[in-house]
Amino acid sequence: MLDRLSSTPEELHSEELQKDALATGCTPIQDCTDRQIVSVTGTLRTVTLRPRAGVPALEAELFDGSAALDVVWLGRRSIAGIEPGRMIIASGRIAMNRGRPVLFNPKYELRPVGQE
Repeated sequence: MLDRLSSTPEELHSEELQKDALATGCTPIQDCTDRQIVSVTGTLRTVTLRPRAGVPALEAELFDGSAALDVVWLGRRSIAGIEPGRMIIASGRIAMNRGRPVLFNPKYELRPVGQE
C-alpha cells in the first residue's frame, strides 16, 4: 500500500500498461529482440508524418510501460484512429535501429476506447 502511495502517476500508469500487456498475451517491448515476430500492445505517445526516401511515412511511438518502440507505416499519411493516447495491438517482425525496436507496416488492432 505504501509503495502505491509513494509512486508517481507515471509509474502507476506504466504498471497498469504492463499488466494489460500480460493479460492480452502480448510480448513486453523490453523483451523484444531483433527479427522476432511479436504482438505488442500499449499507448501511442506520438504520431508524426515524416518522409522516408521520398515516400510519406506515418511514425508513432508505442509505450507499454516497460519500454517504447517505433511503429512505421510506409506510404501512409494518416490512418483513422491512429492518434496520440490511443491504445493498439501491433503485430509484426521487430527490427532494431541502434538498439531501439521498430515495427514496419505492422498488422494492427485498435483497442476499444473504454479500455483506455
